[in-house]
Formats: sequence, structure tokens, C-alpha cells
Amino acid sequence: MFKQYKEAIESSNIVSKTDINGIITFVNDEFCKISGYSRDELIGQNHNIVRHPDVPKSNFKKLWETILAKKTFKSTVKNLAKDGRTFYVNTTIIPILDKEGEIEEFIAIRYDVTKEVELKIALENKERELEQLNRTLEERVRLQTRKLYELNRHLEERVREEVAKNEQKQKMLFMQSRMAMMGQMMANIAHQWRQPLTELALSLFNLKKAALRGEHGQVEQVYGEAKGMIQNMSQTIEDFINFFKPDKPKTLFRLQESVDEALQIMRKSLENARITLHLEIDPDVKVRGVNNELSQVLINLLQNAKDAFRARESRERELCVRVRKEGEWAVVEVEDTAGGIEEGVMERVFEPYFTTKHAAKGTGLGLFMSRMIIEKSFGGAIEVLNASRGARFIIRLPVAKG
Repeated sequence: MFKQYKEAIESSNIVSKTDINGIITFVNDEFCKISGYSRDELIGQNHNIVRHPDVPKSNFKKLWETILAKKTFKSTVKNLAKDGRTFYVNTTIIPILDKEGEIEEFIAIRYDVTKEVELKIALENKERELEQLNRTLEERVRLQTRKLYELNRHLEERVREEVAKNEQKQKMLFMQSRMAMMGQMMANIAHQWRQPLTELALSLFNLKKAALRGEHGQVEQVYGEAKGMIQNMSQTIEDFINFFKPDKPKTLFRLQESVDEALQIMRKSLENARITLHLEIDPDVKVRGVNNELSQVLINLLQNAKDAFRARESRERELCVRVRKEGEWAVVEVEDTAGGIEEGVMERVFEPYFTTKHAAKGTGLGLFMSRMIIEKSFGGAIEVLNASRGARFIIRLPVAKG
């Protein structure tokens, strides 16, 4: 019976025996397998042959104090194999006493926990990296907030200069519209961040759960997803800063760039409103002007369409953006299926301060500013008409020469 117990222990555990001085007197096959040493190389050697140089001497002092006091020592120990490989073992060292109660030898029973320890170390490293990313993100947000403040001050100064050059009323309208546009952009950013923040919290929970289950591959996957979400949130702030940079010169650009810039800010908001977006864009149509000013016009049209769907509780929510060339003109169309505009209202939609929205949701400056940008900055025209299922806004801009 004793022989069977002995065989069971030796076949499932890493077993070694030493004399009272720590000289190895016995090792089983499992000990040889994990250490990389043969039985002949181990017998007669001090047990510190597998000691890892990273382990402080104080650990072994505590070990010897414990077992020489005839007590059992238990710990997770870092060891070094013959080929230089690190392995970890949960170790129990038991003093064996003779009939007089004196220590005769020590027996050590171990089992391999290398994978578990390495996974724990990897998880701790990932958590530290995530904490660093989070601190970096917070710092960038603070920095970009400062930039936004400076940018806003710059915009106000620019408005004051324009007021001095042109009619007071028209330039005050320009300032109010810019402030309203900036408020809408901030609302869009807050909306875009709400879902990633929830997903980030869930990812951190899944990260810990996967680590406890020892799923190393799942830990890497969840960590990568969390890192990507943090980077995307940071990019949202960068896009907002670039969008409102003042003093951009007129350049030759593709209309598709303005559409992409507008959708970068509005796409998430449209998806949350359950609006299906269709794009029919000729990528080769080019105009000359300030790219982000045209993007502001498109954002205003997309926002108005979204508000129209919400006001009428439309079930069929489709929005189409088209870009094409007609002779010497570049044509941009934004068409919705929200039911159209009343004939008596259509004549006034481009007037300043005219709005059909609730006072809390509209200033009546969006379409007025859009017409100013199209006419004054691009030398084009904008009009609206009712199509079969909703309103269609048509923008015509001179095609860039060369």
C-alpha cells in the first residue's frame, strides 16, 4: 500500500529529498524533466543548483529558519533550469524526524505553476500599460481643452475684426452661428464617447475574468480592444480641433473630403437615430475653397434632416448624399425621407433667425450661414425643393479649373 501511495505522489508531483545540509539525495523523473538535469547531475549537488539569481537571499534565509525549526515551509519559488529557462513551482518542504525527534532529512513536493505565474505577470504588465494609456489620455484631453479655449478666444477675436470691417448685424450672425455649431459639435463628441466608455468598463471586467480563467489569448484580445477604444476616443478630440482651426487658406480639394469630414462627426449620431445613409459620390469632383467651411454646411444639413426625422417620428429613415459634376458645376445633394417642407415655410428657410424647431433646439442661423458660406466663400448657390418622399437640398459650386 505504501509503495502505491509513493508511486502516485511521484508520478503527479515534482519530488526531491536532501540531507540536513541541503545536498540532494533523491529526485524523481518529474524533477529531472522540469529542471533539464539528469539524475546523475543532481544527486550529490546542493539544492541551490536550480536557484534563480533573481531570488533574494532573504527568501532562502527564511526557508532555512522555518525548516530547521522543524516546521513545514510553503511558497511559490522561482527556479532556473539547466538551459536557462525560468520556471515556477508551488513548493512544500517537510522536515523528516528520526525516533529521537531530530531532523533526519528534508522532502520537498512541488507542482508546476509556470503558466499561471507568467499569465499573472503579463496581466499586471497590461494593467500598468492601460493605466499609463489612461493617464496619457487624460493629459491629452486637458491639453486639447486648453487648445479649445485658445481657439474659441481666437474665433471671438476674428469675429470682432470682421465686425469692424463689415456690417454689424451680419457679422454678429456669423459669431452666433459659429458658437451654435461649436455647441453642436461638443454634443456630438459627448454622444460619441458615451458608448466607448461603457464598452471600456466592460472590457476591463472581461480582462480580469479571462485572467482568472487562465485564458491568455482572450486577455490579449480584450486588451487590444480596450487599447483601440482609448485611441479612438483620443482621435475624436484631434478631429474636433482640426475641424475648427481658423485661418485655413483656400485650396483645391475633392468634395468627397468634405463629405468624409462631415460624416466623421455625424455618422455615430445618425446611426443612433436609426437613419440609413446612402452615398453616391463621384470621387473626382474638385472645387476651390476652405474644406472645413463646406463640411460645416453639410453637417448642418445632416443635423436638420436628423431633427426632421425625430420631429415627425418617421419610420422610414433614409438619407442620401450625392456628389456629381454637371458641366461647369459641381453638384452636392442631401435628400431625406422625412416628408418634406411646407410650401409656406420653404420660402423662408434661408432667412436669419427663422426656424421651425423648438427654441431650445434651433437658432434659425444654420441655413442662413450655410447660404452665406456657399455664396460668399465659394461663389455658388444653394436651394431646397420637395422630392417624392422628403426635402432635397441642392448645392452648386463652380468646378475648379486645372
